[in-house]
Amino acid sequence: LKEKTEDLKRERQLAEDLLHQMLPKPVAQQLRKRQKVEAENYDQVTIFFSDIVGFTSIAASCTPLQVVEMLNNLYICFDSRIESYDVYKVETIGDAYMVASGLPERNGTKHADEIAKMSLDLVAAVRQVVIPHMPTGRLQLRAGIHTGPCVAGVVGYKMPRYCLFGDTVNTASRMESTSLPQKIHISSATYQALLTDDAYEIKPRGEIEVKGKGKMKTYWLLGNKNYSVQN
Repeated sequence: LKEKTEDLKRERQLAEDLLHQMLPKPVAQQLRKRQKVEAENYDQVTIFFSDIVGFTSIAASCTPLQVVEMLNNLYICFDSRIESYDVYKVETIGDAYMVASGLPERNGTKHADEIAKMSLDLVAAVRQVVIPHMPTGRLQLRAGIHTGPCVAGVVGYKMPRYCLFGDTVNTASRMESTSLPQKIHISSATYQALLTDDAYEIKPRGEIEVKGKGKMKTYWLLGNKNYSVQN
């Protein structure tokens, strides 16, 4: 009986660990109690999007299994690195990778700094990811960041997902889609948030036309003056 109880505890812990990898702990606890998860408003968060440059053509030259293996290698690398930062991985959609800071746990004014450090790390890391079926090839990342308010909540009851809503999400996605290979494209809002401690090398990009937003003044995040990214 004691062995059965210990086995049951281990299985329950494994199930809880898996659930907490898919949903924030407070959300998971509410769902387990069959409680309704209320949407929550966040005044300021920073959101990061990235995707792989030329992914469509890369995927066209691979078998489906090779595509899955390539993305798995990349995201295992990313997932292990983002643990060093106060960020929350929201989801992956194909070759797109979405991370936020400032939610579900608020972290004051640290969110832009945490995402900025993480993004420099990931852009450096992607060059080290080996593609088994393309041993001489290297992936390139296109990244974008925006800071602003958003709403977070769980939608659906079958395979529930913790989702972010609001113009901040859309703008962060636009920063990514208008970025360039191995570049981190940031909005004016993120630029202002990073100015507070003067820790970053940032270069103005100038005004660009952004779909659905009109002209926006944006910047390139080049590096951090106080540390170099992990090797």
